[in-house]
Amino acid sequence: MTGVTYDEGYDEAFERPAAGAAAGSPLDIPTPPEPCTVVLFGVTGDLAHRKLLPALYDLACHGVLPPALTLVGYGRKPLTDADMRALGESAVDDFFGSGAGVSQSCTSLFERARYVTGEFDDPDGYQRLGEVLDDLDLDRGAAGNRIFYLSTPPSLFPVIVEGLGAAGLQRGGLRGAAGHTPPDEARGWVRVVVEKPFGSDLASARELNAAIGVVFGEQQVYRIDHYLAKETVQNILVFRFANGIFEPLWNRRYIDHVQITAAETLGVEHRGAYYEEAGALRDMIQNHLLQLLTLVAMEPPVAFSGDAVRDEKVKVLRAIRPISPERADLSAVRGQYVAGTVAGEAVAGYRQEERVAPDSGTETFAAVKFLIDNWRWQGVPFYVRTGKRLPAKVSEIAIEFKRPPHLLIRDADMPGGRPPANVLVMRIQPDEGLSLFIGAKTPGPGIDLQRVEMDFDYGTTLAELPFSAYETLLLDCMLGDQTLFNRDDQVDEAWRVVAPVLDAWKSTSVPGVMIYEAGTWGPEAADTLVAQDGRVWRRPHPEIEPRSPL
Repeated sequence: MTGVTYDEGYDEAFERPAAGAAAGSPLDIPTPPEPCTVVLFGVTGDLAHRKLLPALYDLACHGVLPPALTLVGYGRKPLTDADMRALGESAVDDFFGSGAGVSQSCTSLFERARYVTGEFDDPDGYQRLGEVLDDLDLDRGAAGNRIFYLSTPPSLFPVIVEGLGAAGLQRGGLRGAAGHTPPDEARGWVRVVVEKPFGSDLASARELNAAIGVVFGEQQVYRIDHYLAKETVQNILVFRFANGIFEPLWNRRYIDHVQITAAETLGVEHRGAYYEEAGALRDMIQNHLLQLLTLVAMEPPVAFSGDAVRDEKVKVLRAIRPISPERADLSAVRGQYVAGTVAGEAVAGYRQEERVAPDSGTETFAAVKFLIDNWRWQGVPFYVRTGKRLPAKVSEIAIEFKRPPHLLIRDADMPGGRPPANVLVMRIQPDEGLSLFIGAKTPGPGIDLQRVEMDFDYGTTLAELPFSAYETLLLDCMLGDQTLFNRDDQVDEAWRVVAPVLDAWKSTSVPGVMIYEAGTWGPEAADTLVAQDGRVWRRPHPEIEPRSPL
């Protein structure tokens, strides 16, 4: 595979487990998935090796895959079915450690795997694929149900979709057993999974949506964003709508502002070529962080279902105030790291990274101020930032509430001369959980105030999570649940929101990329972005001061 189609810098959504973790016991799920065939395009690539094959394997070990599920690989390399089995076993060994398989349910996934050789634009290859799928429907009871996972560079998405359509594979196979041909309408379902990046701008995203829409209906399309499958991200909706404490306060009357941060200590590593084309705004804010913003800001859905949830998220995106390209410098900041020190280790600057232009203007840090023009959030700024080579690896959502309207305890000794704001922090990584910071009296004869933390930590409070993000999404796709997947209008609106900033950054009339030393929290202009509103960024330092409120 040429190119990277996922966020390797933020791949904690599927981290390596302890040895033997793959050998889980069968889990009870409300609705087991139907028999199906999963086709991985680009099965010899990095994403399939590091994430998808181990995820499918672990699902098999937990006993949640249908017994009739068959894995089929499609790629350019002339491999055999035996080679396909070796690919799967190698991926599992690299991820879980050698000998991870301990039961037939674990190992049978690869034992019955198939492989089809073909170019991605070769009609004959898709015909061969169709013949294999028909055989599996009859021989292994796949019931005509198929999932096509496009684990390839984005440039091949429309090529593969067109090939599937030309071969008639957008329709499910005929349901039936050998010797029996059911009527044509008795076909199985077909779903196509598309990895990010989904377009590089508004025009290309619309073009890709249109190309997919020619072949597949929207109900068949699963645009994957592994960030949405993080347990803490999913818990945002449960926290808001299953508890009666905070939702009455979740509005402009009580909330001062919201900060969303995704910080990474790593540089771009070997992703230089990809990052040169993407940059931090496209790579993180347009998709992942805007999705977090919609989950925080959305209205209660009428039901916890795919379209109901996504309807409310789209409404938030449509309500975001457009950023004028002429005034983008007042709402957005971009930066690029230079040589510095991270965790006591000297690191090179971005322009010294592999496959990066020596005069690159690509941003490795981006901060944007968004305003939502609706009844609930009018006047409440949402500050969003992401960056490479920052002091800490941390992703969080911080809700800062308004301070008390009257200083009742006038003689209290308080930092800054006023009580600290209450802050609710939703930690997405590295230590998933929730923290609420409140003011309390310091023990002693005087009336001094201090900030204290009420903390909930997933790792110590709840049982071990059964699935990783990719496992959750693969299982949801098999079940036909699109709640955690992006709809076409969501993609369109997210690109519309960031398009003016991208356009402004192409112009020579706005400030260019600003530098920041590796190991710092970005360029000074990012501090100015919030300081002009009388606010400051949180400075989380989990390695030094766990979940510091300041």
